[in-house]
Amino acid sequence: MEQEQLFHEDIYEALRTCVQALGGAKAIGSALWPEMPVDKAGNRLNDALNTAKRDVLNIEQVLFILTEARKINCHAGMYFITDWCDYKRPEPMEPADEMAELQREFIQTVEKLATMEKRLKHFSNLQAVING
Repeated sequence: MEQEQLFHEDIYEALRTCVQALGGAKAIGSALWPEMPVDKAGNRLNDALNTAKRDVLNIEQVLFILTEARKINCHAGMYFITDWCDYKRPEPMEPADEMAELQREFIQTVEKLATMEKRLKHFSNLQAVING
């Protein structure tokens, strides 16, 4: 993949960068609108990314483009959004890293539940002795 632009003029330019990285308007347009002929879907996507046209993408379609672009390490759209909203640019999390983190959290939670269960049994036994 080519070096991404560091900054984009607007969200449409950033999304066009993502679309190009994903194989172009026809490829992504046909994924967004599989019921349309490929050329027509590509034209519809190009129109939606052109501020001079009336077509627009809905939020789910934008998220689809961002998610697919993330899979190929194209972050132009996400970086534009974070820059625009004055957030630090995020670091993409690799699925394997996320899986390892979830496994660590799961193990910690199971251990905590086991500890809670012991404490509950202790207090239950204590309550039984007190109520004798």
